[in-house]
Amino acid sequence: MNADCWSVIKASECDVDLEYFTPLSLCSRSRRTGQYNVQRGKAAGAALGSSSGKAPYQRCSSQDSLDEQAMVDYFKEVEIIQRSGDAETQEDLQLKVADEGEQEEAWLMEAGLATLFDESASDGEDGIVLLSTLTRTQAAAVERRVETLKQTLRKRNKPYSVPDVREIFKPSPASQSKDEAGSTERSGSSKQEVEGLGMLGNGAGPDAPGGGADSETDINLEVSFSEQALIYKEGLKVTQPQNEADDRLPDFKVSQDKTGQTRVGDLSAEDMKKVRRLVLIEMSALFDTCGIEVKAHKALKVKVRESGLFGVSLSTLLEQDQRRIPGTKVPLILQHLISHIEEQGLDTEGVLRIPGAATRVKAVCHELEHKFYESMFPWESLKQHDAASLLKLFIRELPYPLLTVEYFNAFISVLKLPTKKQQLQALNLLLLLLPEPNRDTLKALMEFFQRVIDHKDRNKMTLNNVAVVMAPNIFMCKGFRSKISEQQEFAMATGTANIVRLLVRYQNLLWTIPKFILNQVRKQNMENQRKMNRDRAVKKLLKMMYDRERASNKQEKFENVRGFIRVQAPQFSMVSMAVQLTEDLKASDVLTRFLSQERTLSVKRDDLCLYEMGGNIKERCLDEETYIKALLELNPTAEWVIKSVQH
Repeated sequence: MNADCWSVIKASECDVDLEYFTPLSLCSRSRRTGQYNVQRGKAAGAALGSSSGKAPYQRCSSQDSLDEQAMVDYFKEVEIIQRSGDAETQEDLQLKVADEGEQEEAWLMEAGLATLFDESASDGEDGIVLLSTLTRTQAAAVERRVETLKQTLRKRNKPYSVPDVREIFKPSPASQSKDEAGSTERSGSSKQEVEGLGMLGNGAGPDAPGGGADSETDINLEVSFSEQALIYKEGLKVTQPQNEADDRLPDFKVSQDKTGQTRVGDLSAEDMKKVRRLVLIEMSALFDTCGIEVKAHKALKVKVRESGLFGVSLSTLLEQDQRRIPGTKVPLILQHLISHIEEQGLDTEGVLRIPGAATRVKAVCHELEHKFYESMFPWESLKQHDAASLLKLFIRELPYPLLTVEYFNAFISVLKLPTKKQQLQALNLLLLLLPEPNRDTLKALMEFFQRVIDHKDRNKMTLNNVAVVMAPNIFMCKGFRSKISEQQEFAMATGTANIVRLLVRYQNLLWTIPKFILNQVRKQNMENQRKMNRDRAVKKLLKMMYDRERASNKQEKFENVRGFIRVQAPQFSMVSMAVQLTEDLKASDVLTRFLSQERTLSVKRDDLCLYEMGGNIKERCLDEETYIKALLELNPTAEWVIKSVQH
């Protein structure tokens, strides 16, 4: 079975996004013969170099924009990928676009709102709570899809129980007075109203840090991205996306948040489920606000290998790896290839760009398949450029795109957004939507690419150079050039390279959870707690628990009154300690205090984390720059626990 990849069959000559895309076969390994047909090394590069009138792999130290001159390496890489295909002809696999109405049903189900069209759905209560936390643009995204579904069912003369969109967001009598105060989240239209959207005291407002975010380089994480896009749109600020060189990409600034940054992996699985649903709604709202339609495609069902290294799905690879090393999040073969390239030195000129020898790479593929898991593979004999070729082959051979079938088109559509800031915000949301194996693997690759770029003075691999070489391996495949014109091909090339540039350059911002999303999760948790507290049986149970723990809590309450917090450490010999609460107390200070008293501890500092637990969050590993007092104001009933973490 061939690996699947994606190519344009319709594209604007001036735009880089795809209206539609179709899978095409990339026969880099024949399942019948077991033979790998990979790039023909220097011959391909030399041919392309001579055809363009340049010596092969001639480098340019300038950082001009991604024009035709800068894209020479891109098309060299495309040629290498095309030459790597098998001679065996395979039928193209077609990717079906969801039928009318089917896409809306799938979207509502994924957003946890299936109850809006199916009364028997199990997410009824959770869906109601979710709806109560939405901003006006998020609510509009839900309303749009519900209305489209209603119209579709009406056309088909099918019975349906889809509610009127006006009823979906109608507040209950008990909450109406409370919701009226915050109704500007969905009905306000002025910039001042949106800046006041702060939930749970998040401080978003004209005078709050990051609240205004008027500058094009200021990133506001406290106000919904789609609300900010609406402000931009209503202000009639219309510009065309620019393809700056990496020395001209904006240095985006994020105002310091005293409650700490939340990175992917810091939250519990239960809260991440809520995050994902909110992010899906927010991403759709952002594209809707900007007038961009993103057509989702059905996940492709293909027969794939059930074991091995190349051409195996990420989930299968991780199952294999976790049986050997529990907790593995990035495929071991990819980790070893990255480590080997780095061990041989990142100063090597052309690393990632210059292909390995075809015959050697082919032989190494077979040898790795048979010897990798037995720890018998002779890594010392593997040349650096061969290892880089294997890394790119691994990405191309994945049976499903690393960016997934479902969101591949959305990634391409990012470049239709009018500003770099909005493109960055959309990428942030899309990365949070990726399945965990894909997100973690992509993150490992982007971190590796940055380490390569850090040595650009010697290896001549700048951000632009890395982006144009890796973009075809992530986005393109054999055969796409036969489907589009040269102008469309060039637009696709520069577009995908620019997406890779953004992913690498801003990775420290992209793999984080925006505060407005986290605040919506907190609000959902608070609403769920209120519902539980209204249940008489739960009230009775809580009273019994309160009476039982009252004595043990008396000392802790006394400490809080006196300006102390109780920090638990159940994994260690020092079960708990009291820490004085000051304005400047940070999570790092708590850990330092703990380590100074737990002198026999064998765990490294980097493997410890202070967690915020309970209250309006299930569990959150705190950024060491988090100010405890500020967070306590946001979550007054939280508990503080020190635990070891696995990186």
